[in-house]
Amino acid sequence: MPDLPLWFEIGSFVVLGIILAIDLLMVLKRPHEPSMKEAGLWVTFYVALALVFAGAMFAFTGPEFGGQFIAGWVTEYSLSIDNLFVFIIIMARFSVPRKYQQEVLMVGIIIALILRGIFIMLGAIVIEQFSWVFYIFGAFLLWTAWKQAQDEGEDEEDKENPLIARIRRVLPMSEKFDGGKLRTVVDGKKVFTPMLIVFVTIGMTDLLFAVDSIPAIFGLTQSAFIVFTANIFALMGLRQLYFLLGGLMNRLIYLKHALSVILAFIGVKLVLHAMHVNELPFINGGQHIEWAPEIPTYVSLAVIIGTIIIAVIASLISSKASKSKLDARLEEDARKSLSDVE
Repeated sequence: MPDLPLWFEIGSFVVLGIILAIDLLMVLKRPHEPSMKEAGLWVTFYVALALVFAGAMFAFTGPEFGGQFIAGWVTEYSLSIDNLFVFIIIMARFSVPRKYQQEVLMVGIIIALILRGIFIMLGAIVIEQFSWVFYIFGAFLLWTAWKQAQDEGEDEEDKENPLIARIRRVLPMSEKFDGGKLRTVVDGKKVFTPMLIVFVTIGMTDLLFAVDSIPAIFGLTQSAFIVFTANIFALMGLRQLYFLLGGLMNRLIYLKHALSVILAFIGVKLVLHAMHVNELPFINGGQHIEWAPEIPTYVSLAVIIGTIIIAVIASLISSKASKSKLDARLEEDARKSLSDVE
């Protein structure tokens, strides 16, 4: 575990908290659809901030833990980019006005931070007490990688979640949005707006993302501080990235396959680590399996970054990607945006 000065840990969380608070206040004070230039500047700022923090990690903890942070951040950031497409579909499906999509995304990010914080604390406690949990994490990531490689689940997007359907039946709800409000008045009666359904859907999606991503980063580092800060930096700037990438997301056709490779690699690494520190009595008599190698952090970093670079380049030069059509719901969303500007 990294031996970090207490002031560094506390100072990091204070600074990151202030930045997130300022970001939230800006969205609430002036809801709008950011321009490509504005979104690009914010994404650049957050990426630069993460790299500065990585430099501080190298300076205070050395290359091992600095490398763990970079590997964790790159992995979480890549998973977040892949998840952006789901957010885009959610926004388009519920016809969220573009002007208020930033607010929805910000709420989604806050929910994600809370859920991941809970999962990280639970994961750190479990790992501290039970080393065999790495077998479970490894098997889960290998299964997730296999499912990711299948390219399944697209048809499920159009099926309404049973919980959402129940909420619609139980709560009185308006047909249209009323700005960014959760409640409005229709015919003299107070009812909920579809924004409530959007927030619930985003929250449930965040929960699924956390279940996938937290075991992945614990396969790269066992430091709760590194895990949490890597997640914060992966989520910071995500809403601006949403507007920056937009329809480009469907052109990154090999990103899912790259993430499948990364998750499978981390899954294997977790299983090997579990074997190396094995204490289960029915495996090798409860003794550590010495021949099981521990994959170094620099190897993990090289595999993760190399896989992503190859996937992005392959997607950009692929004729299949250049001929891919934008999802019909996203085209409709884009048309609404243009009409709003006019």
